[in-house]
Amino acid sequence: MSPHVHRIEPGPGQESVWDYPRPPRLEASSRHVEVQFGGQSVADSRKALRVLETAGPPVYYVPAGDVRMDLLRPVDRTTFCEWKGSASYYDVVVDGRTARRAAWTYPEPTEPFGELRDHIAFYPGRMDACLLDGEHVRPQPGEYYGGWVTDDIVGPFKGEPGSEDW
Repeated sequence: MSPHVHRIEPGPGQESVWDYPRPPRLEASSRHVEVQFGGQSVADSRKALRVLETAGPPVYYVPAGDVRMDLLRPVDRTTFCEWKGSASYYDVVVDGRTARRAAWTYPEPTEPFGELRDHIAFYPGRMDACLLDGEHVRPQPGEYYGGWVTDDIVGPFKGEPGSEDW
């Protein structure tokens, strides 16, 4: 942890992102993940995977079988994660309305993250709603990050002003 970061102490039933590991950890989640856009349910699952990494809220990856893939359009964009590999992106399109580069996947993830194959993650700030067990998710600060902030997660979070050197 950077010496000028003041970790928020988690309360009962909460997790601190500062207790998450680096490199990140991948784990199964039975929490109810819902993604909505344009009046449509884009994803609905209780079989998501979550990635936990120091300073970031969890990112939820939904099995493609629980995603309305007919609403996703591949786009010509890739990024590289030192841990997970190359990511590909999707626009989410419903009734002529488009959320640009609102979802991503790792088609050929690195060995430690192989379970992410055929899973899709969504930026909560680009969807009309993302819910976790019925709670409306708040997007992780910053344009680049896709973490899901809920009441049971405390920071501070990478992406907030002043976190550029974390």
